[in-house]
Amino acid sequence: MGSVTPRILRPEHPAPRPLTGLVEEFGLSVEADLDGLEVTGVTLDSGDVQPGDLFAALPGARRHGAEFARAALDAGAVAVVTDAAGAALLDAGAPVIVVDDPRAALGEIAAWVYRTGEDRPKLFGVTGTNGKTSTSFMLEGLLADLGFVTGLSTTAERHVGDLIVTSKLTTPEASELHALLARMREAGVRAAVLEVSAQAIERHRVDGVVFDVVAFTNLSHDHLDDYGSMEAYFDVKLELFTPDRAERGVVCVDSEWGRRIAERSRIPVTTVASEPGIDADWHVRLWEETATSTSFTLTGIDGGAIEVQIPFIGRHMAIDAAIAILMLVEDGFEMEAIAEVIDRGMRPTLPGRIERVSGESGPTVFVDYGHSPDAFAQTLEALRRVTDGRLIMLFGADGDRDATKRADMGRIAAELADAVVVTDFNPRTEDAASIRAQVLEGARAAAGDKPVIESSPEEAAIREALALAGPGDTVLWAGPGDADYRDVAGVREPFDARAEARRALEEAGWPVHHERVAERAPRDVR
Repeated sequence: MGSVTPRILRPEHPAPRPLTGLVEEFGLSVEADLDGLEVTGVTLDSGDVQPGDLFAALPGARRHGAEFARAALDAGAVAVVTDAAGAALLDAGAPVIVVDDPRAALGEIAAWVYRTGEDRPKLFGVTGTNGKTSTSFMLEGLLADLGFVTGLSTTAERHVGDLIVTSKLTTPEASELHALLARMREAGVRAAVLEVSAQAIERHRVDGVVFDVVAFTNLSHDHLDDYGSMEAYFDVKLELFTPDRAERGVVCVDSEWGRRIAERSRIPVTTVASEPGIDADWHVRLWEETATSTSFTLTGIDGGAIEVQIPFIGRHMAIDAAIAILMLVEDGFEMEAIAEVIDRGMRPTLPGRIERVSGESGPTVFVDYGHSPDAFAQTLEALRRVTDGRLIMLFGADGDRDATKRADMGRIAAELADAVVVTDFNPRTEDAASIRAQVLEGARAAAGDKPVIESSPEEAAIREALALAGPGDTVLWAGPGDADYRDVAGVREPFDARAEARRALEEAGWPVHHERVAERAPRDVR
């Protein structure tokens, strides 16, 4: 079955700009006459072309984007920007702007076309392996409570004021990002929060954007299929903390990676820690954890303090909330104003992040997005502290992604949960049974006499997990979060883990809990 393509948010009333101005401003090489041609948008997707677009034909792993240029021109593109290899593939006489590296140039070109450097909103960027989405949602919630019309771009959703659409990439391609920022400006957005993945930095998706404040949450084992080593992964994250990308920063220094970011940052940063004994500008001290909330005090080196209660579970969520608060402080907001909106109650919604789907009686069931060993550890440790009975974990490892973390995912689950059910999670083009075997190897080596069950497909696995659970127990289904698809043998098919968990609960005679469900569409977390 075909999947729904997420909407690309563009300005509704774009202002044309002469292509000759683009060529002159950036000193670009051009083939054919551009006189009289005006551009109103930029895209690298031939299927997304609108009349007046500049089509960016980028080289790909298997095919060159220039192969789709004729379709783009037929759809109304006024010109093509590509490299020399792409230009050689185009029909003679097509309006072509030639650059050495079109992907590297795309951000600055899109910024010029959409004028995103003019009258832009406050921009906040959040990077890290885990916690980007929760920090971003909490920061947007605080900004809205402070009276701002807000924008948001995360793995889960894009927001432009009250408009909500689902995301395809954690950070959109540069052409889409600048179109989104232009749409935000047009809609009166005064502050926007963007998740920034490592891939986005490396692949130039945030080029042409300068953030007012950026934040670093943490760094842990993930994406080594892309970077090969944690050092290479770290180096990409560090690039966000440079003057051409941001003005100020907030860094969690609970880990050695965070302390290295703070030491090597080329912009002023403030630091925050939750671990005792770590030198930092601010400290987080938890004083209450329940099954529905976490309370903490955020204290600065000058003695200033603020008490915070968030409607989420876990120390890691408290750290994310503290980072969101300090990003506002770094941008010049008064602590008294922040404290006032927090006292009224923080009410952000985090789709698929430790999201409870069970009702008031029976086992407590959560569906979560976490899909790395560190994310598993943080969530399981948090749930252990608020679980009276047994802790049961259901999860799988995704295919065509970092295979080196699979055994560790199984090990962490078996060490911290009382029972483990290993299932599938987007095997993509890999053999699902082979992926499960790698996870099970790590789980069984660490489980001792704890149950470790293999169950496929996911519909059966959630019922296996619930069969192990009773009142007072907690079931964590990690990985799918708020996604509404699964990718099997390279084909995306509809699947909603939250809906499936609710069906399984109802079949077992237990009540369920429903949250807001926004329009959903498939996405890639890169």
